Amino acid sequence: MFERFNLRGLYAFGASFLVHVAILAALWFIRNTLVQAQPEVVVDSVLDEERVQEEFTQELDVENEIAQTLNVVAGGVASTTPAASGQTLARQQRIETSDVIKTPDVQVRVADVSLPGDAELGMELGESEVEGETAAVVPGYGAALHRITQELIRMMRDQKVVVVWLFDQSESMTDDQREIKENFHKVYEELGIAAQQDKAIRKDREILLTTIASYGQGINFITPQPTAEIAEIRAAIDSIQVDPTGKENMCSAIAAAIDKHRTLAARQDRKLVVVVVSDESGDDGQVVEQTLERATLINAPIFILGRESVFGYPYAVWRWVDPKYKTVHWLRINRGPETAFPEGLQWDGLRSRYDAFNAGFGPYEMVRLCKESGGIFFVLPGDEEDLAGPGAHERRKYDFIDMKEYQPMLLPRRDYIEQRERSDFRSTIFRVIALLNPNKDAVDQGRLPQYNPNLNIREHWYPLENAEFRQAALVEVKKAADAMMQLNVVIPLLEKIGSLRERETYQRWRAAYDLIRAQCIAYRVRLFQFLLAMDNHANNMPAPTNERSNRWNVRRTTRMLTPDDGQWERLKQAFAIKMEKAEYLAHLQEKQDEAVAMYRTVIETHPRTPWARRAQYELDHGFGMEFVEAYWDPNYDAPDRPKPPNP
Repeated sequence: MFERFNLRGLYAFGASFLVHVAILAALWFIRNTLVQAQPEVVVDSVLDEERVQEEFTQELDVENEIAQTLNVVAGGVASTTPAASGQTLARQQRIETSDVIKTPDVQVRVADVSLPGDAELGMELGESEVEGETAAVVPGYGAALHRITQELIRMMRDQKVVVVWLFDQSESMTDDQREIKENFHKVYEELGIAAQQDKAIRKDREILLTTIASYGQGINFITPQPTAEIAEIRAAIDSIQVDPTGKENMCSAIAAAIDKHRTLAARQDRKLVVVVVSDESGDDGQVVEQTLERATLINAPIFILGRESVFGYPYAVWRWVDPKYKTVHWLRINRGPETAFPEGLQWDGLRSRYDAFNAGFGPYEMVRLCKESGGIFFVLPGDEEDLAGPGAHERRKYDFIDMKEYQPMLLPRRDYIEQRERSDFRSTIFRVIALLNPNKDAVDQGRLPQYNPNLNIREHWYPLENAEFRQAALVEVKKAADAMMQLNVVIPLLEKIGSLRERETYQRWRAAYDLIRAQCIAYRVRLFQFLLAMDNHANNMPAPTNERSNRWNVRRTTRMLTPDDGQWERLKQAFAIKMEKAEYLAHLQEKQDEAVAMYRTVIETHPRTPWARRAQYELDHGFGMEFVEAYWDPNYDAPDRPKPPNP
């Protein structure tokens, strides 16, 4: 019995053992299969699934000495350390306290983690595979030229280089050209030092060839052929002349430079580089895509030393003094906008804008050319003594943390239009901008589809005599009435899309809506104040207190006018106002309070941005209007006075 029991137990043990082995083998097989089939994942913390890849501003150190050692970084690779990028540690730490990343959304994306990052792309694939820098902030031409030197050295390690320097010939660039000449020698002295120190650079006298050219309405190749002679290069820069046409066809000049040198570059296996020096965005922005196509086809990076764009506006005002009579003239230059088309009002409630508030970004055409070609847009300092208008001399530099959600879409204009027109919110805002456009130039340049000349209401140089004043005032009163009617059309359009604001994913368009709506309501109040000031001055014109005064100017003020009974009756009949005086004044006060509240909301919602800066400017200058005496220099009318240049 004992033997039978042992045999029976042995059989049971063997069966159990085999079953467990089979189960374990099956589990091992299943586990191994799952591990092999399981995809690798990357866990990303993102702020907004609609947000585009951010572009960072890089500040360059002030350095006026010729570099004796090399420190070369690829142009398309952003530095990640505070010391390398010029950012302070305090600025980097602001990321931790930024509101937009307090509650990040963590998403799991199935992806291959072996893909290379930007740094690897820059090393392994070359600069053509990495987008260029949209803004390298520099304190002056010296720092920018030093960085260009580094970029040329990097390229010279791989192949020979031909660089074309394109200088803007406009009158407004004469001071800049003087500073460039003082710093330009550093580029070639540093390149000479690098050629001796860097073993990767061939000891070839003509490893770098240079062409000096200038442009205005056309292009002038001052050095007929690329040269390696330093004396010839310096002499060419000294010979640059002002183009009297005032035209700056930048895109066409870049295209012509590429066409002229592409054959030589290909035949001699040279890298073609274009460096543009200009304070204007140019007059031929409509051909930017054709120019960019030429550059990308042969992998030619474009570097531009330029100025920051005027916020949401194509133009800035340049101050020119008549050398004979010393009269001051204000001339318009192209300086923006930072977007493919304007995204802000071109009107200030009485006339075309004349401010120069910084946009925080460079002009659209310039930045797009640099970014897509693998070059760099250098933002030169804004201390231009001849730039005029509010904001012209502000030392304001916006922080990239504050501005990263407001970056312009640097799309081709055709793609930009398609995106804008697919949105009722964005397309309505653009329609309002067009309806309130006072600039014919914006239509001629293809920036806006229409303009209204009646939006340019006269502010300066009204006649001193009452009869002549009344005659001139009648024309401007009709314009003001037309402008008020136009505001009565656009304000309901803005109110209608108010419910779409929260669904808009792009912070720039939200900010545009907030500011424009506040401006439209405030400008209606301002126009009524203009009518009151005009009526009051025509009927109660005081005698000038200064014997030199020979004109009247209308001026903005925080002091508001209240109509007396006589004024009210005249205005009521002239504009067919249906309300009683008390009701209408209460309505205007309500709108004034609403505009003030909206401006303050812009400042709170979009702090430390150009939108907040403009809102504060509007509040500081108030909605009121008043007349003040002024002096018109008769030399402005002198038949022999020098003609102002085309800037």
